[in-house]
Amino acid sequence: MVENRRGNHTVTRLTVHIVWVTKYRYQVLKGEVQKRCRELLIQICDAEDIRILKGVVSKDHVHMLIEYPPSKSISDIVKCLKGRTSRRLQQEYRE
Repeated sequence: MVENRRGNHTVTRLTVHIVWVTKYRYQVLKGEVQKRCRELLIQICDAEDIRILKGVVSKDHVHMLIEYPPSKSISDIVKCLKGRTSRRLQQEYRE
């Protein structure tokens, strides 16, 4: 059983299924890039107090089922996940 998040006066369990694709659905998330993308997503979620319930990094898209705190908006979470991973992957893998 998954624990609920508890605040001073609240009990919450906010979950969302996020899916995003690479530009033009190019199959660039394979091999070392796929492993590094997975590591980066885990690091970002740990830093932002986001729990990954399920997740898959495919060749041309990413699926994530996450649980997030009520202080964060979904748009900020997606912007953070996509922006940071994209920037780091492009820096590390120029090709």
